[in-house]
Amino acid sequence: MSTAPRTAAASLPNAPGVYRFRDERGKVLYIGRATELRHRVGSYWTNLRGRRHLTKMVAQIAQVEAVTCDSVHEAAWLERNLLERSKPRWNRIRGGLEVPIYLRIDRKGSVPRLVVDYGPFGADRPGDVFGPYLGGTQARLAMSGLGRVLPLGYTDERLTGAARDMARIRGVDATDRDTFLATTIAVLQRLPDAVDGVRQQLARQRDRAAEGLAFEFAERIQQEIEAIDWLVAEQKVTVLTEPDSDVYGWADDLLVRFEIRGGRLSTWTQRTCRRANAQRYLDRTPDSWRAFAGRSAELSSRLSAAHDDR
Repeated sequence: MSTAPRTAAASLPNAPGVYRFRDERGKVLYIGRATELRHRVGSYWTNLRGRRHLTKMVAQIAQVEAVTCDSVHEAAWLERNLLERSKPRWNRIRGGLEVPIYLRIDRKGSVPRLVVDYGPFGADRPGDVFGPYLGGTQARLAMSGLGRVLPLGYTDERLTGAARDMARIRGVDATDRDTFLATTIAVLQRLPDAVDGVRQQLARQRDRAAEGLAFEFAERIQQEIEAIDWLVAEQKVTVLTEPDSDVYGWADDLLVRFEIRGGRLSTWTQRTCRRANAQRYLDRTPDSWRAFAGRSAELSSRLSAAHDDR
C-alpha cells in the first residue's frame, strides 16, 4: 500500500472542510466532512472504530483531496451538495442525514413568533424567512436560546395566569416587543453586535446556573449557544440569492474549479493548467469567492505534490 495518502493526510490543516478519496484510476471512493480535517482524515489509517466497513476502501485509497471551509456548517452543506450530485460507492446515502430547514417570523398572531419552516423557498422568498440551515436539532436549540433572551411570547397584552406572572418576574411587557423582534432578526442576519449581545446574555445565564449547581440546565444553555454559533457561522455554499457562476483557484500549475448553480456549490474538480492559461478562468471568479478558491487551490496543490512524491 502506498504511504502517499497518509503523508497527504498529515499535511492537512486542522480546520473544518470536506475531503475526497480516489483510487489508482482516479475514481472517487468516498466523500466526507470534518470538523478538523487532519484528525479526521488521519483516523482512516489509525483507528476506524465504528467504521470497520471502510477497511477495504482504505486499502484502495491512492489520493486524498480536500477543501477547507469557513465553518463546520459550511462543510456540512458542501458535503451534502456533493453527495446529492454524485454518490461514490463507499458512501452509504446520497445527501446527508440532516434535514434542510428555514426559520421564519410568523406575524399572523397577536405577537410575532419565530417558527421552523421546511420550505421550499425560491430566490424570491419573503423577507421574514432565514436560512437554509442544515439540521433541525441545531435550529430548534438556537430558537430556544433566542427565546430565552428575547421572549417575544411574553410581550402579548392578553397574557393571563402563569404566563402573565412569568412576564412580570422577567420584567417583560408589550413595550419590549419591537426591540425583541428587531434583535431576533439582527441575529438571524448575522449582525455581529446582536449576536455577541445574545451570546453574552446566554453565557451569564449559563454561569449562574452552574454556580447554583444546576449543571443540566447550564449544559442546555451551552448547547443553545453552540447552536446559535452554528446558525450564524459563515456559510456560502448553499444560499438562495447567489448568481450562477464558475469559481476558480490556481496554485503551482493546478486549477481548481467549483460550479455554483441555483445558489448551491455542488461540483468540485481540478486539473493541471499553466498560469498563462489559468488567468482567463481566474478573471471570471467573483470577488467574494477569491479567498475560498485560492485557499482551495493551494491545499490541492500541496496534496497533489504528496501524491506525486510517493
